[in-house]
Amino acid sequence: MVKPAALLQRLLDGQRSISFRDFERILLALGFSLDRIKGSHRIYVHPKVPRPYPVQPDGKEAKRYQIRDLLELMEAYGLHIEE
Repeated sequence: MVKPAALLQRLLDGQRSISFRDFERILLALGFSLDRIKGSHRIYVHPKVPRPYPVQPDGKEAKRYQIRDLLELMEAYGLHIEE
């Protein structure tokens, strides 16, 4: 199994798709926690991020705009994976 840090590095290097399961592993490694599930939407929260972060799969893949949003949140709030 690939470590979340390696998965995140792939996204930072420009990989455009990732499985939703791996995307959730990255969220958890960044310090997000699952707050609630409503239908297909999963709502994650993080102590440094003032708003909830909703995600939902696109089949088995993470949606591209959600990947882009996560990278923007990481930059805006200084989120990183601690190894």
